[in-house]
Amino acid sequence: MNATETSVKMITEDIIAKEFKRIISEYYPKVGELLDGCHVKVITCFWGRPPRRLQYIGIYCSEEMLPHIREQQKILRDIADNMGLVQVVCMNAKRLIRDPKSTLKDTDPRLWLELQMVAT
Repeated sequence: MNATETSVKMITEDIIAKEFKRIISEYYPKVGELLDGCHVKVITCFWGRPPRRLQYIGIYCSEEMLPHIREQQKILRDIADNMGLVQVVCMNAKRLIRDPKSTLKDTDPRLWLELQMVAT
């Protein structure tokens, strides 16, 4: 995969994540306000034989926001399902950036910085 293919893939994932947030904000404004304090990312993985491409939503939020986001998980999953995404996963941003075995800082420094802002 060359740099152009990687850029196109990342742009597409960013567009899907922004569209997900836009739809949530438009139809469920209170849930959209919750997502404003979180980092929403589309994550692509390959699973099975032959490998099948699966995309899901990752919501990185602070420890205080996590229970509020999880209360709205059914709404988030319904929207994701309608967009053709497999699942919605909520993660504690602070726990991820403080994990001593995490290589996120080296592999994706931009995401690591954004998670620093979300965690505070």
